[in-house]
Amino acid sequence: MFPVGTPNEEIEEDLKKVLSSMARTLFGDVSMRWVDAYFPFTSPSYELEIFFNGEWLEVLGSGVIQQQIIRNADRGSQPGWAFGLGLERLAMVLFQIPDIRLFWSSDPRFHSQFQSGEIVKFKEYSKYPPVFRDISFWTGGKEFHPNDLCEIVRGVCVEEDLVEKVELIDEFVHPKTKKVSNCFRVTYRSMDRNLTNEEID
Repeated sequence: MFPVGTPNEEIEEDLKKVLSSMARTLFGDVSMRWVDAYFPFTSPSYELEIFFNGEWLEVLGSGVIQQQIIRNADRGSQPGWAFGLGLERLAMVLFQIPDIRLFWSSDPRFHSQFQSGEIVKFKEYSKYPPVFRDISFWTGGKEFHPNDLCEIVRGVCVEEDLVEKVELIDEFVHPKTKKVSNCFRVTYRSMDRNLTNEEID
């Protein structure tokens, strides 16, 4: 808040100076710009944008508080400014997440990447549906790890990295011979197209 009678220009200058400094602390030495905006409780109003992933990204909204709002709060005619920071935008920059819509996704491939107290780089995943193939075989009495099969399957798909994961889904032990049979599920998924059965079979 400022003393009564402080010119709007002085308030605007303080707003931009403080919020620009905060943005540099949060996002680093990035290109920034102020854009005129509209918010119902401030006038004039501004948005601060930073240059992120090749385009301008809005990170906060701000403005000089309308006098009626201040009077309703029993602060008389004392002027001031307000701002709101988009936490999703901050997370996008910190974790290098390219699309804000991912925050509303229920896909476990997104949520499983993040843990409390850790800042990691987001690993992109495909939006295309998976193709499953199940394979079972006798292990010959040797311990067989899913990663071993994954390496073999990936070695077959040498042209493209289509194998997303290999997981053990069932195990059978013959009651008489004690031979072990494992059933694995291979998940294929392309990053840029729908896969066909012909490509996988």
